[in-house]
Amino acid sequence: MKYLFLLLVFSLSAFSANRLKDIVTIKGVRDNPLIGYGLVIGLNGTGDSGGEITNNSLKKMFATLGLDPVQEVSSANVAAVIVTAKLPSFARTGQKIDVTISSIGDASSLAGGTLLVTPLKGGDGKVYAIANGAVSIGGLTQGAKFATTAAIPDGAIVEQEIGMNFNDKNSIRMALNAPDFTTAARVTKTINQNLGGKFASASDSATIDLIIPPNYQKRVVDLIAIVENYRINQDQKAKIVINEKTGTLVAGGEVTLNKAAISHGDLRIQVGADGGGAAPGSLYLIEKKTTLNDLVNALNAIGTSPDDLISIFQTLKKNGALIADLEFI
Repeated sequence: MKYLFLLLVFSLSAFSANRLKDIVTIKGVRDNPLIGYGLVIGLNGTGDSGGEITNNSLKKMFATLGLDPVQEVSSANVAAVIVTAKLPSFARTGQKIDVTISSIGDASSLAGGTLLVTPLKGGDGKVYAIANGAVSIGGLTQGAKFATTAAIPDGAIVEQEIGMNFNDKNSIRMALNAPDFTTAARVTKTINQNLGGKFASASDSATIDLIIPPNYQKRVVDLIAIVENYRINQDQKAKIVINEKTGTLVAGGEVTLNKAAISHGDLRIQVGADGGGAAPGSLYLIEKKTTLNDLVNALNAIGTSPDDLISIFQTLKKNGALIADLEFI
């Protein structure tokens, strides 16, 4: 018999508080995507079979090197690729970042190749990094299938910084990773209590603005280092996530069950009964103080299949007896 496994993720506020740094992001402090177009050379016949983009790129490369090929240029040892990377917050000129290379032609493998010098641009069209170097396909053997995506650890050098005078800021905006009015209110209250003034305010369920106190002017880094370690009881919305393929159910937040009588095929269950256990006929009683775990255990004990359990949860939700959102993955 295959059972539905239940993993209860209890409300965080009931056990421990999270650090503020783990539940918010600070405006402007984020990775910035970079993209570029380049060529991978040195492939052992596993490159592009041809194509206008690759051929024109080869001709332009030769022209840059002072050569002027008259005939069409093509080689199965070359592949056209898109190069992507993430420019970290506060990255400085000369620092190295990882890059990912993906074939855009019909190359069968990038194994053993070398990426030629490739400018990487940001969304504003400016070049922020230069990538090149030997590619790595993560342990796949040369000629292996699907080896058309590769990486170059530390494969790009930052050429231009993203200007941000962080210490000169007069205010900071933080965004909750999981928007919630209760959590937002707790964050502002905790910050204000610890800083001794009304410096933080929440404008909605996700946004908290923090005015830099006078004694932290030009010392914003010091302020953030203190504030981000404040402990916050993060509130959770009651939610149940069900994976039908694996028969796994994850419940988080304050999931509650109201009184209900369940009749599903030969199965009859009453939630919120005065006593627990089996009753005359095919009725199974569950005590008033019922948790979701109790219900799942009871259903599993009498041999309910995962499909039946999922159907029961859906019906309880529609009936209003299950106070939680359902999400299927």
